[in-house]
Amino acid sequence: MNIQLYKCHGSENDFLLIDEMTHKYQFSEEDRQNLAIALCDRKSSLGADGILFVIGSQHADARMRVFNSDGSEASMCGNGLRCVARYVSELTKKDKLLIETMKADLTVEASQPLFEEIPTYSVEISPVLFDLQALPMNLDKETLLNEMVPQLSEELMFSAVAVPNPHLISFVDTDAIRSNEQKVISEYVNGPNDLFPDGVNVSFVHSLDPQKIYVRTFERGVGFTNACGTAMSASSLISTMLKINSAEEAIEVFNNGGKVQCKIVKNEETGKYSIRLIGNATYLFQASVELDVKMPEDFTVLDKKEFEEQGQYERLSEEVKNYLEEKIFFN
Repeated sequence: MNIQLYKCHGSENDFLLIDEMTHKYQFSEEDRQNLAIALCDRKSSLGADGILFVIGSQHADARMRVFNSDGSEASMCGNGLRCVARYVSELTKKDKLLIETMKADLTVEASQPLFEEIPTYSVEISPVLFDLQALPMNLDKETLLNEMVPQLSEELMFSAVAVPNPHLISFVDTDAIRSNEQKVISEYVNGPNDLFPDGVNVSFVHSLDPQKIYVRTFERGVGFTNACGTAMSASSLISTMLKINSAEEAIEVFNNGGKVQCKIVKNEETGKYSIRLIGNATYLFQASVELDVKMPEDFTVLDKKEFEEQGQYERLSEEVKNYLEEKIFFN
C-alpha cells in the first residue's frame, strides 16, 4: 500500500499528516494505532509525536483524529489542529473553516503571522471544563484551582482543567523548572495511581513578564514535548483566573519549541470560556511511503520532497531561546 503524507509541526510539536479525504484510504482502528506506533518511532526515518488523520465530515469542512506515538488517541491537539487547519484551508481554498474533533466542532482560520513569513493559524480550543469528573480526577471536591494536592507535592499548588484534553497545571519558580520534580510527578500520574485513572498532561508554568508565560509540558501518551497546544491554552486561561495575566489582552506563551499567542474568550451570558490558540503551522516535508498496514514497521520511504519553511521558523526559535535563557536558565 502506498501512503502519501506530510511531516509538519506546530511549535516543534511534530506530526505526520495523512489525508483520508482525498486518497480514500481504508484504515481500521487497529490500523491507525499500529501506523502511529510504527511511523512515529523516533528510530525510524520518519518519527513524530503523533499522526493527524484528516477525514471527511458530514457537517464540517473536515474531521481531525489524533493518534499519539504510543497508539493512543487524543481527544484534541491544539498544535496539530493548526497544521490540519492549514492543510484543509489550502486544499479547499477557504480561509475560515469548521473542523470536527472528538468532542467539538472548532472554528479555525488563517491569521496574521506571529513572525515574518511563518504560516500562522488561529484555532478554537473548546470545550473548557473545570469539573474534575471531566478529566477525570479522583479528588473529594468538584474543581481544583491553585490548591495543594498532598499526594503530588508538599509545596506546589495545582489547578485542573479539561480543554477537552485533561491538564494538571502548576505555576512554579525557576528552581522548580530546572528540577526533576515535573518528571517525577508526571510519571506518577501517568502510571498506576489513584488520582488519574486515565492519566493526565502535566504542565509547569513560569510567569516571565506581564502577558508572557513559559510552559513546559509532559504529554500523556508521549512524554516531554517541545510544546503542547492545549496545555498552553489551559495554562493561559488559568493565568487569567489567578490574576497573573489579563484576559482582555493576548498572552504570549513561550515553550521549548518557540512561542504562540492565546486569547481568552468568556461568554458573559453563559459564563463559559473558549480559547483562541494562534501560532505556526510549518511543513517539513512531503513523502510517499510503501507499507503493509498489517506490518507497518517495515515501511519504506519511496520519495521525499523537502520544504524550505523551517529556516524561517528557526530564526523565531533562536529569538525565543535567547529570551528564555536570559529569563529562566541563566538566572
